[in-house]
Amino acid sequence: MTTAAAAPPAEPAAPPVLGRRRTNLVFVTIVLGMLLAALDQTIVSTALPTIVADLGGGGHMAWVVTAYLLAETVSTVLVGKFGDLFGRKVVFQLSAVVFVGGSVFAGAANSMLMLIAARALQGIGGGGLMVTAMALIADVIPLRERGKYQGALGAVFGVTTVVGPTLGGIFTDHATWRWCFYVNVPVAIVMVAMAARTIPVVRSAVRPVIDYLGIVLVALGASGLVLGLEWGGNEYAWGSAVIVGLFVGSVVLLGLFVLVELRAKEPMLPMHLFRNPVFVVCSVLSFIVGFAMLGAMTYLPTYLQYVDGVSATMSGVRALPMVAGLLGASMLSGIVVSRTGRYRAFPIAGTAVMALGLYLMSTMNASTGPWLESLYMFVLGVGIGLAMQVLTIAVQNTVAYHELGTATSGVTFFRTLGSSFGTAIFGTLYSNQLRPNLLDALTRSPGVPPAAVQSPQGLKQLTHAQAAPVVAAYADTVNYVFFWVVPVALAGFVVAWFLKEVPLRDSARAGASDMGEGFAAPDSAEAERQLERAVASVMRKEEGPPVSRRILAESGSTLSPAEAWTLGQIHWRLRVRGEATLGSVAVAHRMPPEVLEPAFARTAEAGLARVDGDRLSLTPAGEAEIERLGAAWRSWLSTRLEDWDITDPEDRALLDRALDAMAARLLEEGEEEQERIAV
Repeated sequence: MTTAAAAPPAEPAAPPVLGRRRTNLVFVTIVLGMLLAALDQTIVSTALPTIVADLGGGGHMAWVVTAYLLAETVSTVLVGKFGDLFGRKVVFQLSAVVFVGGSVFAGAANSMLMLIAARALQGIGGGGLMVTAMALIADVIPLRERGKYQGALGAVFGVTTVVGPTLGGIFTDHATWRWCFYVNVPVAIVMVAMAARTIPVVRSAVRPVIDYLGIVLVALGASGLVLGLEWGGNEYAWGSAVIVGLFVGSVVLLGLFVLVELRAKEPMLPMHLFRNPVFVVCSVLSFIVGFAMLGAMTYLPTYLQYVDGVSATMSGVRALPMVAGLLGASMLSGIVVSRTGRYRAFPIAGTAVMALGLYLMSTMNASTGPWLESLYMFVLGVGIGLAMQVLTIAVQNTVAYHELGTATSGVTFFRTLGSSFGTAIFGTLYSNQLRPNLLDALTRSPGVPPAAVQSPQGLKQLTHAQAAPVVAAYADTVNYVFFWVVPVALAGFVVAWFLKEVPLRDSARAGASDMGEGFAAPDSAEAERQLERAVASVMRKEEGPPVSRRILAESGSTLSPAEAWTLGQIHWRLRVRGEATLGSVAVAHRMPPEVLEPAFARTAEAGLARVDGDRLSLTPAGEAEIERLGAAWRSWLSTRLEDWDITDPEDRALLDRALDAMAARLLEEGEEEQERIAV
């Protein structure tokens, strides 16, 4: 979670320009990294019953998911800034190596403790892959095509939600659960090799300040809370010294985190954001949505395998209605918001539908038919999808442009934290209820060995009369879990009513229909990319005479359109590339230099530019005219970019960097295209 620097670099580095083939190879490499990291959030859900039967430690089942999520959350904070410091290519490759190492150890695990530790290692690498992949898109994808690539990358999150549980089930049924982790190794090796050959070296011109202490404190505080929730009533009594100590220690650590953030130069999570009521409401709702989504997806396969008796593969397939509802509602809400500009109704409706879906799922039992179960899952998915998509958009709409990255990352952080807490609390409720339920079932089924009821495969070996009480015990346990999460969803419904609806500015409206906004990982370059997209959207929607002619007239300048154009060509090339030549302008605009030479000569005769052979430069008078036109552009944009403050030095610096980046990208792309045509 990073904020944009207050001052722009003196000479922004020109972005790399890649050919079409290399751009596509880079994108495939990035997608592979994103796919691996996102896939491992959900791939183990269908394998968990078998893993527990093999390794034991059912009380720690939730930590197989939670360890990955917590490590991923911390990693995304650090890696975004490490990419700025050391270059995103090397950080992307190192993240892949760490991820592969975690995958190998997870596949070779012979105890639940070793598996959990390996999953944490995987999470560190996975978080690095996701956040670096998003930043690489901004570095190497052409500006004109970036929206298309970003949307596709965001959709990877949705696809993995479908593919993960099903793929995990296939490996579990037809090979071994260990292949849920081993499958990452060959893919990651190919990805690292492709990255070495295709991804250019890009390093930020600004050296970020890393809030190490804040990151350590929030990681330890959150881990302590999750550990206390996981162990409470399971490993230790709720009133034991260990559980009380964990909770008290976590509260102290989180309190210290707040104090550190109030004093940090670049805080991980700036405390002043909590003075924004929209950020507060969206963070709470994001926590609740993450809580319900991953908690339900982790334990739903357990219900389907034990109660319905389906295979691990089919438990992934049978959960597809929930995923279909989630993705469909996310896309529908995004489209409606982008067209109407109204978003407040969606979190309200979403949390209500989510509560209804959880309640309906709490009524399922062995006699509930698959079609009715599918309907209940679909309802839950629709509720999550309606609520999740618009939360990021609402926050991005109400913070200053220079804080977009921090605010977006903050909401994503709370969603991931909610997923961790949800998985832990689901696991605690499940473990605490399953033990007495199974003991009661075994007393009503004399002669059934306890080992036979610890796995779906063992349960299938029993007769119907023997298995019925055990099946009912599992059904009652999972129903109990879903029922007690209903109040959490209802609390979200109440909180959603406090969400203020602020008219959407162009950048937020444009992002609403992109499903990637709802699923995206934190990204340190979010603010500049959002502003670039907003500027491009404003320019595209303007009707009437060309915007440049209107700006020229409103600026009070005496320049002719031809003089303004020639000055602009010289200025941007000097600013972006450090030199301007008549040849480079001619190549970019597909014209012979002889055609353009008279226009630059007239500008030089007016005392605004110098022409020295092929080289072009500005005179002090030309620089003054450029400054006048720049002020007119900023003034014009400030009336069309809502919530952008022309008097705010940080917003102004951000706009200058965004315009520099757009000009650099467009200049480089145009010249690269002409070079390809010439060849």
